Amino acid sequence: MKRLYRTTSSDAVLCGVCGGIARYLGVDPTVVRLITAALVFVGGLSLWVYVIAALLMPKESAMWR
Repeated sequence: MKRLYRTTSSDAVLCGVCGGIARYLGVDPTVVRLITAALVFVGGLSLWVYVIAALLMPKESAMWR
């Protein structure tokens, strides 16, 4: 079963949200970051959504405890 979590490895740039989403979807993290940035600038995604995701998504290391 696949689980969605924030990455703590080299895929993490800010909080690891985009890296975790990329791993979950099986795509390159850069693609997810570009789509996220485009949605933020266009107005379809708020920065608050990213902050909330960073607070709610468990860290990768927390999943293995």
